[in-house]
Amino acid sequence: MRIIVAAIGRLKAGPETELAERYRKRAAQTGRNLGWRDVEIIEIRESRAAEADKRMLEESIALTTIIPPGATVVLLDSRGDNLDSASMAAQFTKWSDNGKPAVVFIIGGADGLAPGLKDKAQMRLCFGAVTWPHQLVRVMLLEQIYRVSTILTGHPYHRT
Repeated sequence: MRIIVAAIGRLKAGPETELAERYRKRAAQTGRNLGWRDVEIIEIRESRAAEADKRMLEESIALTTIIPPGATVVLLDSRGDNLDSASMAAQFTKWSDNGKPAVVFIIGGADGLAPGLKDKAQMRLCFGAVTWPHQLVRVMLLEQIYRVSTILTGHPYHRT
């Protein structure tokens, strides 16, 4: 199973990028024992359209084009489900057991996502009620993906 984190915007060189890459590599390495092909990050350029609705549509179209056939789509959304790590690990197990070829986590741009892309989502996930910068959401998501891999492989990283 491929794990894809698709995000609007690029992380600039710096501590957030280094931390995101550290968790991505750890998750990819640990995930191999679970049959994960890779943990990938796909960055989509921010739209330069003048109107917010047009930016949202252009970014959503670009995100839609990278979703592999048969993939599970998970939106990072402030109105989504707030899962604990064990529940997230159980969800990964379900996706794997159901033969999903990929799971795509989508982090939208500042203007949000178009309704057509929202309709494709099988799950909406949030990291609490507060608003997080997109850079930190990416780091937190990659850390949770790594944590899930350690839970599922019995690694001591996750302790309850």
